[in-house]
Amino acid sequence: MNLTEFNQSDRWDHFSCPERSASPAVYILLYVCSAAVVLLTVCGNLHVIISVLHFKQLHTPTNMLLLSLAVSDFLVGALVMLPMFTWTIESCWIFDKGYCISFLMTIYILTSLSIYNIALIAVDRYLALSNPFLYLNTISKQTMSIVVFTTWSASLVYNISMCYFNGSFSSSVMCPGECVLILNEVLSVIDLIYSFIFPLSVIIILYTRVFMIAKKHATAIRELNNHTRPKTQKITSHSMKSERKAAKVLGILVSVFLVCLLPYFIYSLLGNVIDLQIDFFQKVLIMACLNSTINPVIYALFYPWFRRCVKLIITLQIFKKGSALINVLS
Repeated sequence: MNLTEFNQSDRWDHFSCPERSASPAVYILLYVCSAAVVLLTVCGNLHVIISVLHFKQLHTPTNMLLLSLAVSDFLVGALVMLPMFTWTIESCWIFDKGYCISFLMTIYILTSLSIYNIALIAVDRYLALSNPFLYLNTISKQTMSIVVFTTWSASLVYNISMCYFNGSFSSSVMCPGECVLILNEVLSVIDLIYSFIFPLSVIIILYTRVFMIAKKHATAIRELNNHTRPKTQKITSHSMKSERKAAKVLGILVSVFLVCLLPYFIYSLLGNVIDLQIDFFQKVLIMACLNSTINPVIYALFYPWFRRCVKLIITLQIFKKGSALINVLS
């Protein structure tokens, strides 16, 4: 996040982007597609937020983490995507320097929040499967709310501190038309460990454990089915299917997250080693932000409760008296 030195800062007032090479119709199509992605991201995550907040049946510790992830994804759609798509389509940064710093700071904060939300979900699922009795007795909605608040506060303080100590708020400025902040060598290593290596290690290790535990449970249930009545077999088979489905959804969520975010962190790692083009930086940002668009789609595809909630929200049934008590999990 150390900005390229540029002394003639008044050139921002006189700078203009290169003339467009594509036809107006192409630019209109690009902006329409960009607006559709922004709308899908904002509306999809807004449905998740409303669902978890409104329906009391969804007020669980795990869903507090899903709510935190949905809020960060919603902010990506509301604050980041539109200037990012504009920057990409116009092939240069058309806004001022101050907005560039705010834009990138928002990306850094929300990106670190996303990966730590995923890591917390991994911790939550591991504790719930490895020691369910301890989990039920110690993890409450209030406890998880404190964890979420602490995570958001830590991310905000960390990213502002990194930018401050890197000198990005004062001495260094960027060239007109560019919007890139690069950390110095020491802070780059710290950021790589904090924002990527540590949470990614937690995610991989714990989700590996989650799948091993789920497989162990499935094996135990299968053995139990061989010594029980058909009725009991039906119940346990349903339980085994639910565990497999839950593990599948978690695996898809994490896999999509890694595919979207991995290029961004590779760029962060190699940005100080080799001279990468600015359009590559734009592409990895788009990949990172599209994860916020995909998450609600994953919920819609694999969580029946989310589809029921969306239907209730769209039909305005949530405004009816007692709608918060509707059973959305059955």
